[in-house]
Amino acid sequence: MTRDELILRTRQLIAEGERLDAAPSLGALQTWLQLSDDLLATAWGTMDRYHLAWLMVGKPKATVRGRAMTAAETDAYVREVATAKTAALRMSLDAAARQAMPFLGETGGVGAGQGMGVVPDSGSPDVGTSHRSIPLDPEMQRRLDEVRLAAADHTGHTQGERRAPRPARLQR
Repeated sequence: MTRDELILRTRQLIAEGERLDAAPSLGALQTWLQLSDDLLATAWGTMDRYHLAWLMVGKPKATVRGRAMTAAETDAYVREVATAKTAALRMSLDAAARQAMPFLGETGGVGAGQGMGVVPDSGSPDVGTSHRSIPLDPEMQRRLDEVRLAAADHTGHTQGERRAPRPARLQR
Protein backbone atom coordinates (compact mmCIF):
# COMPACT_ATOMS: atom_id res chain seq x y z
CA MET A 1 0.00 0.00 0.00
CA THR A 2 1.35 3.41 -0.87
CA ARG A 3 1.07 6.46 1.38
CA ASP A 4 -1.35 8.07 -1.09
CA GLU A 5 -3.60 4.97 -0.99
CA LEU A 6 -3.57 4.96 2.81
CA ILE A 7 -4.46 8.65 2.95
CA LEU A 8 -7.24 8.29 0.36
CA ARG A 9 -8.80 5.22 2.01
CA THR A 10 -8.56 6.79 5.46
CA ARG A 11 -10.29 9.96 4.24
CA GLN A 12 -13.05 7.83 2.70
CA LEU A 13 -13.56 5.97 5.97
CA ILE A 14 -13.62 9.24 7.95
CA ALA A 15 -16.32 10.55 5.59
CA GLU A 16 -18.31 7.34 6.08
CA GLY A 17 -17.94 7.69 9.87
CA GLU A 18 -19.35 11.19 9.64
CA ARG A 19 -22.26 9.85 7.55
CA LEU A 20 -22.91 7.19 10.22
CA ASP A 21 -23.06 9.94 12.83
CA ALA A 22 -25.63 11.81 10.73
CA ALA A 23 -27.68 8.73 9.75
CA PRO A 24 -26.97 5.83 12.14
CA SER A 25 -27.28 2.25 10.90
CA LEU A 26 -26.09 -0.77 12.88
CA GLY A 27 -25.48 -2.86 9.75
CA ALA A 28 -23.50 -0.08 8.07
CA LEU A 29 -21.54 0.42 11.32
CA GLN A 30 -20.52 -3.25 11.41
CA THR A 31 -19.30 -3.16 7.80
CA TRP A 32 -17.51 0.17 8.33
CA LEU A 33 -15.81 -1.12 11.49
CA GLN A 34 -14.51 -4.16 9.64
CA LEU A 35 -13.18 -2.05 6.76
CA SER A 36 -11.53 0.44 9.11
CA ASP A 37 -10.06 -2.35 11.28
CA ASP A 38 -8.59 -3.96 8.16
CA LEU A 39 -7.08 -0.69 6.94
CA LEU A 40 -5.59 0.23 10.32
CA ALA A 41 -4.18 -3.29 10.79
CA THR A 42 -2.57 -3.20 7.34
CA ALA A 43 -1.03 0.21 7.97
CA TRP A 44 -0.10 0.12 11.66
CA GLY A 45 -0.51 -3.50 12.81
CA THR A 46 -3.24 -5.21 14.76
CA MET A 47 -4.46 -3.72 18.00
CA ASP A 48 -4.81 -5.86 21.07
CA ARG A 49 -7.67 -5.52 23.52
CA TYR A 50 -5.71 -3.05 25.64
CA HIS A 51 -5.35 -0.57 22.76
CA LEU A 52 -8.99 -0.91 21.74
CA ALA A 53 -10.12 -0.40 25.34
CA TRP A 54 -7.85 2.65 25.59
CA LEU A 55 -9.47 4.11 22.47
CA MET A 56 -12.91 3.19 23.89
CA VAL A 57 -13.91 1.88 20.46
CA GLY A 58 -17.04 -0.26 20.68
CA LYS A 59 -17.51 0.36 24.40
CA PRO A 60 -20.64 2.45 24.84
CA LYS A 61 -20.93 4.50 28.02
CA ALA A 62 -24.43 3.21 28.80
CA THR A 63 -24.37 -0.50 27.96
CA VAL A 64 -27.76 -2.14 27.53
CA ARG A 65 -27.81 -5.66 28.95
CA GLY A 66 -30.45 -8.35 29.01
CA ARG A 67 -32.75 -6.83 26.40
CA ALA A 68 -32.76 -5.56 22.85
CA MET A 69 -31.82 -1.91 22.38
CA THR A 70 -34.50 0.53 21.39
CA ALA A 71 -34.12 2.45 18.13
CA ALA A 72 -32.93 5.52 20.04
CA GLU A 73 -30.38 3.44 22.00
CA THR A 74 -29.14 1.81 18.79
CA ASP A 75 -28.72 5.19 17.14
CA ALA A 76 -26.85 6.53 20.19
CA TYR A 77 -24.61 3.43 20.21
CA VAL A 78 -23.81 3.76 16.49
CA ARG A 79 -23.03 7.46 16.90
CA GLU A 80 -20.79 6.88 19.91
CA VAL A 81 -18.80 4.06 18.30
CA ALA A 82 -18.55 5.89 14.96
CA THR A 83 -17.30 9.03 16.72
CA ALA A 84 -14.61 7.10 18.62
CA LYS A 85 -13.43 5.14 15.60
CA THR A 86 -13.49 8.24 13.38
CA ALA A 87 -11.20 9.93 15.92
CA ALA A 88 -8.79 6.97 15.65
CA LEU A 89 -8.92 7.25 11.86
CA ARG A 90 -8.16 10.98 12.08
CA MET A 91 -5.08 10.19 14.18
CA SER A 92 -3.99 7.67 11.55
CA LEU A 93 -4.53 10.23 8.79
CA ASP A 94 -2.53 12.84 10.70
CA ALA A 95 0.31 10.36 11.24
CA ALA A 96 0.42 9.40 7.56
CA ALA A 97 -0.29 12.76 5.90
CA ARG A 98 1.07 15.51 8.16
CA GLN A 99 3.73 13.71 10.21
CA ALA A 100 4.82 11.37 7.35
CA MET A 101 5.32 8.52 9.82
CA PRO A 102 6.47 5.19 8.37
CA PHE A 103 3.80 2.51 8.47
CA LEU A 104 3.86 -1.30 8.29
CA GLY A 105 2.17 -1.83 4.98
CA GLU A 106 4.11 0.87 3.16
CA THR A 107 5.39 0.19 -0.34
CA GLY A 108 7.14 2.44 -2.79
CA GLY A 109 10.09 3.68 -0.79
CA VAL A 110 10.61 5.97 2.14
CA GLY A 111 8.48 9.08 2.33
CA ALA A 112 9.69 12.57 3.13
CA GLY A 113 10.31 13.13 6.81
CA GLN A 114 10.81 9.46 7.63
CA GLY A 115 13.77 7.82 9.24
CA MET A 116 15.67 8.59 12.41
CA GLY A 117 16.21 12.30 11.80
CA VAL A 118 19.37 14.26 11.10
CA VAL A 119 22.63 12.56 11.99
CA PRO A 120 25.10 14.96 13.61
CA ASP A 121 28.42 15.55 11.82
CA SER A 122 30.56 14.92 14.88
CA GLY A 123 30.79 11.68 16.81
CA SER A 124 28.60 12.95 19.64
CA PRO A 125 25.77 15.46 19.54
CA ASP A 126 26.38 18.80 21.21
CA VAL A 127 24.47 19.47 24.38
CA GLY A 128 21.97 22.20 23.72
CA THR A 129 21.21 21.40 20.10
CA SER A 130 18.23 19.50 18.86
CA HIS A 131 18.56 17.08 15.97
CA ARG A 132 14.83 16.86 15.35
CA SER A 133 13.39 17.22 11.87
CA ILE A 134 10.57 19.41 13.27
CA PRO A 135 11.90 22.52 15.03
CA LEU A 136 10.75 23.12 18.58
CA ASP A 137 9.13 26.27 19.81
CA PRO A 138 12.01 28.62 20.81
CA GLU A 139 10.87 28.74 24.46
CA MET A 140 10.59 24.95 24.57
CA GLN A 141 14.04 24.62 22.98
CA ARG A 142 15.50 26.99 25.60
CA ARG A 143 13.96 25.00 28.46
CA LEU A 144 15.11 21.71 26.93
CA ASP A 145 18.66 23.07 26.60
CA GLU A 146 18.64 24.14 30.27
CA VAL A 147 17.52 20.70 31.41
CA ARG A 148 20.13 18.96 29.25
CA LEU A 149 22.89 21.19 30.64
CA ALA A 150 21.72 20.61 34.21
CA ALA A 151 21.65 16.86 33.63
CA ALA A 152 25.16 16.91 32.15
CA ASP A 153 26.45 18.86 35.18
CA HIS A 154 24.73 16.63 37.74
CA THR A 155 27.37 14.61 39.59
CA GLY A 156 25.19 13.12 42.32
CA HIS A 157 24.75 9.85 40.45
CA THR A 158 27.12 7.79 38.42
CA GLN A 159 26.32 5.27 35.74
CA GLY A 160 24.89 2.12 37.30
CA GLU A 161 24.67 3.57 40.83
CA ARG A 162 21.49 2.68 42.71
CA ARG A 163 19.34 5.69 43.49
CA ALA A 164 17.28 4.22 46.32
CA PRO A 165 18.00 1.48 48.85
CA ARG A 166 16.68 -1.90 47.90
CA PRO A 167 14.12 -3.24 50.40
CA ALA A 168 15.28 -6.30 52.36
CA ARG A 169 12.39 -8.40 51.05
CA LEU A 170 13.62 -7.90 47.45
CA GLN A 171 17.24 -8.87 48.18
CA ARG A 172 18.39 -12.42 47.50
